[in-house]
Amino acid sequence: MSPELLTFLMFAGVLAGILLGFPVAFTMGGLAFVFGVTLFGPDVLNTFLLRFYGVMKENILLAVPLFVLMGAVMERSGVAERLYYAMYVWLGGLRGGLAIATVLIGTAFAAATGVIGASVVTMGMLALPAMVKRGYDRPLAAGAICAGGTLGIIIPPSIMLVIMAPLAGLSLGRLYMAAIVPGLMLSAAYIVYIGTRCGLYPQLGPPMPKEERAVPFGPKVLLLVTSLLPPIVLIVAVLGAIFFGVTSVTEAAATGALAAFLIAALYRKLDWRTIKDSCYNTLRTTSMVLLVLVGAGFFTAVFLTMGGGDVVKEALLSLPIGKWGILALMMFILFILGMFIDWIGILFITFPVFLPLAKELGFDPIWFATLVAVNLQMSFLTPPFAFSIFYLKGISGTLLDVGQIIRGVIPFVILQAFVLFLVILFPQTALWLPGLMVK
Repeated sequence: MSPELLTFLMFAGVLAGILLGFPVAFTMGGLAFVFGVTLFGPDVLNTFLLRFYGVMKENILLAVPLFVLMGAVMERSGVAERLYYAMYVWLGGLRGGLAIATVLIGTAFAAATGVIGASVVTMGMLALPAMVKRGYDRPLAAGAICAGGTLGIIIPPSIMLVIMAPLAGLSLGRLYMAAIVPGLMLSAAYIVYIGTRCGLYPQLGPPMPKEERAVPFGPKVLLLVTSLLPPIVLIVAVLGAIFFGVTSVTEAAATGALAAFLIAALYRKLDWRTIKDSCYNTLRTTSMVLLVLVGAGFFTAVFLTMGGGDVVKEALLSLPIGKWGILALMMFILFILGMFIDWIGILFITFPVFLPLAKELGFDPIWFATLVAVNLQMSFLTPPFAFSIFYLKGISGTLLDVGQIIRGVIPFVILQAFVLFLVILFPQTALWLPGLMVK
């Protein structure tokens, strides 16, 4: 069979397997085994063993369980509850203030956990009843929760970036720094949209009554400081150490995990159940990530050896649309795949092919990886395969139906696409901070 037909069959097999509900790791690993043994014989198993060994000895992947543990402990520490109450008091008097507070807490929670499910579920449980009770437009409330909760996929310590760095042979520290400004741009875009829309249509996000936010100025300041200080210390301990070259990313992850335990103890939430549940969730998530890495490694080895990467590259380079047209096409493919496949599957299917092509076209690999991360954030909000929508619907009960959530997230998907365009138009939004890092 020709490389073109084999490429089509492998991609079709992955899409079919994932859409039928098979786990990504077993789908990609199983296809790699079938195609590998068929094309190259039993000797391909030696290649698989080398790939497995390569994944297991990848030092940067030690950051995965440490960051997941940090996020799991922070989820149970009570930080989000205290922050939301502080923002509730400070911003509740503004039109759309509670929705803006939701995005702000989502931003802070993203920088403190990097776990999407935890952010969306926590903010949904805290913010949704408060906004519905005060007459907020339900689609707007749903959109703010879903969009704010998904910021953790790009704002460090993002697990996506931890996986992307060794896959692309890039510095995780520089990739983290590259993602900060685009992540904050997304947060700012959400806040501006909510503030503008509620300013024009006050009924969508009415301000809270004065009696509900009648807290003296001194206690309000104390509440804000005590709520913000622990997560800020955690964020600075992790990202500051990476930026100034004090520690490696893995060492910073260990520092962050320790700081999360100390914060939980400070808030008197560090009990046996917190430790047990956090460790269990860490084990489950890390095992899933490593299984996908191994299965995808097998798939990539077979796919590239049989010439699939060259087939895709030559097909794209032959198009008469120039390098910017090819970049736009790659971004469009990622967006469409995001409607049907989770981000980790998309990353392993496309990144080994797209990144070398981007380098050949003269694009900076750190910048291109950041574009991919911003793009894949949309996959959490685009039906039918949209994790954030499922998370929110799962905990909202009768307060929201799926139609309301989808209507609410559409404007935020448009904002994500707009920010993606800005990062393409102004590459320094992603390259400025990495350029300032201590060597």
